[in-house]
Amino acid sequence: MADSQSRQASRLDLAQLRRLVEIGEIDTVITAFADMQGRLMGKRVSAEFFLEHVTEDGIHFCNYLLGTDMEMTCPPGFRLMSWEQGYGDWLARPDWSTLRRIPWLEKTALVLADAEFEDGTPVPVAPRQVLRRQLEKARAMGFTVMAAAELEYYLIRDDYDTARRKNYHGLEPYGWYNEDYHILQGTRGEPIHRQIRLGMQAAGIPIEFTKGEAGVGQHEANIRFAEALESADRAILFKHGAKEIALRSGCSITFMAKPDHTWTGSSGHLHLSLWDLAGSRNLFPADGDPHGMSDIMRWFLGGLLACAQDLSVFFAPNVNSYKRYAVASWAPVNVAWARDNRTCGFRIVGHGPSLRIEDRIPGADINPYLAFAAAIGAGLYGIEHKIDPGPEFHGNAYAAAKVPRVPRSLYEAIDRLERSEAARAIFGTEVVEHYLNAARVEQQAYDAVVTCWERERYYERG
Repeated sequence: MADSQSRQASRLDLAQLRRLVEIGEIDTVITAFADMQGRLMGKRVSAEFFLEHVTEDGIHFCNYLLGTDMEMTCPPGFRLMSWEQGYGDWLARPDWSTLRRIPWLEKTALVLADAEFEDGTPVPVAPRQVLRRQLEKARAMGFTVMAAAELEYYLIRDDYDTARRKNYHGLEPYGWYNEDYHILQGTRGEPIHRQIRLGMQAAGIPIEFTKGEAGVGQHEANIRFAEALESADRAILFKHGAKEIALRSGCSITFMAKPDHTWTGSSGHLHLSLWDLAGSRNLFPADGDPHGMSDIMRWFLGGLLACAQDLSVFFAPNVNSYKRYAVASWAPVNVAWARDNRTCGFRIVGHGPSLRIEDRIPGADINPYLAFAAAIGAGLYGIEHKIDPGPEFHGNAYAAAKVPRVPRSLYEAIDRLERSEAARAIFGTEVVEHYLNAARVEQQAYDAVVTCWERERYYERG
């Protein structure tokens, strides 16, 4: 109830937006959508023009934004957009349920949009639409998907411009010792963390808590659970907003999975449960099972386990993502499950209405829409095929033998996705091929670069 009240208090409808524009409290409306990398793209629209035109027509954007790489180049291989096709326009259609004020930006509101072709049909490879399709499937099967994200990040004293000028070497985190649960150490960055908590709350993104994590200057934010599309919206706005708050505060925040080989990696854990269509009853708990799990939960968990390797491109999308998977690092290396065991890739937590699956495989560098879509799609695939998760793992899963391992590299993840029949059954070939091409482009970009490590290792001695 408190979550619902907070959301209602912070959201706007069009009538409220008109009044705020009339009295001069809002002069800019950001209309944004997520690109493949999980960044917000769009336009800052003058409020008057927005009310006159965008409310009816949406805004146009160049379709290359859903077929580009991290550097905004136009690589070949994307079927829906290319130089040969002329890189035409698509539409970003506002989802009015997401309209809100952005308190850390002066007189600014924001609305998230869905990508459409000119005829109004959804763009199938747009990340928010990829998630929508899984949620539509879940509803057709009788389920409402409830979800939440935990996002870890590093708070760095250097601002983004300084970090770039330093070539991202010698960056100075807040503090100098392990921050995990430390109140005193966390106080060093509290002026920023407090801005983030309060700013997100005021923007309708309720934060349950922030806490120190296992690295120097590393922190975690737990975002309140909600229906899965809302949770993904919250996660993507959190990542974007936290960076904006840091930028305006003269520091920087990174959600990079492994910012330095000596630092603890940053995770993006997903919490998932299936409820009835009314959203009033969690369908995971059951009496009689040793773990209190219904068949629906067991099969959903089975699907997550069965598809974890094949869908890892969606959980670990970058070359750097795979450096997070290290033994005894709080990131899983093996695809195993257990109750309340943080060494496993999947951890069962909660009881009764709060019973849920924590997917610990994703890193903080995820595109939240794609990661949630992959996890939900895998779980539904498990239900459809009644996949049993097998016995609970006991002990240290880092030392487990005879269990599947998380892919060791983006190369391996690409290979798994290329050969996966399950991925095509879940997403369809069009989506799989689109994101396969994106992963190949990222791998090729890395392969072409000579790194500092190589020069230091081979310049004289090689």
